[in-house]
Amino acid sequence: MAVSPTAPHCYSLSTLHSSLFPSFKPRSIISFYPKPKRVQRRFVVRASATLESSNGAIVAEESGNSTSYGRQFFPLAAVVGQDAIKTALLLGAIDREIGGIAISGKRGTAKTVMARGLHAILPPIDVVVGSIANADPTHPEEWEDGLAEQVEYDSAGNIKTQIVRSPFVQIPLGVTEDRLVGSVDVEESVKTGTTVFQPGLLAEAHRGVLYVDEINLLDEGISNLLLNVLTEGVNIVEREGISFRHPCKPLLIATYNPEEGAVREHLLDRIAINLSADLPMNFEDRVAAVGIATQFQECSNEVFKMVEEETEYAKTQIILAREYLKDVSISRDQLKYLVMEALRGGCQGHRAEIYASRVAKCLTALEGREKVTVDDLKKA
Repeated sequence: MAVSPTAPHCYSLSTLHSSLFPSFKPRSIISFYPKPKRVQRRFVVRASATLESSNGAIVAEESGNSTSYGRQFFPLAAVVGQDAIKTALLLGAIDREIGGIAISGKRGTAKTVMARGLHAILPPIDVVVGSIANADPTHPEEWEDGLAEQVEYDSAGNIKTQIVRSPFVQIPLGVTEDRLVGSVDVEESVKTGTTVFQPGLLAEAHRGVLYVDEINLLDEGISNLLLNVLTEGVNIVEREGISFRHPCKPLLIATYNPEEGAVREHLLDRIAINLSADLPMNFEDRVAAVGIATQFQECSNEVFKMVEEETEYAKTQIILAREYLKDVSISRDQLKYLVMEALRGGCQGHRAEIYASRVAKCLTALEGREKVTVDDLKKA
């Protein structure tokens, strides 16, 4: 794309699309990302304004006439290049328990931009009214302690729920243990006779995105505690003989700059997907990246309109793929292949093949298929 002194400040879709998304297919956010082949299930995705809720998530507002104020984050579809990372983020959106995603890269490689861009395309979730941990009404066995006794019902006898935007919670580097896992108010618990829990960041992040920037600089004790909770899928807080538990199954996205220090090996070993954002860009891609970034600063609405079709399509793809994932199967021979590759790579333990099998199944669901193929295994 040529840049001249007379070029307009806001690029049009026709002049920018070819250089901005050189490898993208129409209506696709990822180059190898085809439309689902099955269309039996129908879903409708609607955009709506949002309001903050009491538990850190965002409640969908019923009226669509409100104007959104505040900071707007760069859309994932407008990021130039980084197809592998964008694919990994979509796989994480399909299956939050995929095992986490770690992105390494120097400063200015759009690591945080892509993480926040994924949050913008995540479908909203249905939560039980009054839950402090975004409890799923369809899985009462995972509810936090005490919620079953406090749940409210409507006139038809159904559990009262509310639609909220998927939470996005960032862990600050100086976070304390109580702020991370939550704490039990012992004094109030003794007074009331029931456990009074003050939720932490892990409770707010359940069923959403848990983002850790510069994970290599995070306190070792905090990082170990964090990964232990995410591995178990439940957070148990015990103080002065009082115990409280709640589910914690967010998608972990961690970023770090290798120049500021390496990530401890035992941490990376427990994260499924590790990718680098330090891939070389050709001249045209760099021009396109600067152009779209400048345009977003000057007239962000134009950028949102430019990628609106790709963004809405990605939202629908995530919803469909989550349904398809329930029917995806992987054969024993395919598992043998993954184990053999793990042995050839000198991997210790079984995490590598377990993570790879989940990634392969997510790739299959992304393309609307029920059976894992050789290509899915190779990509995994």
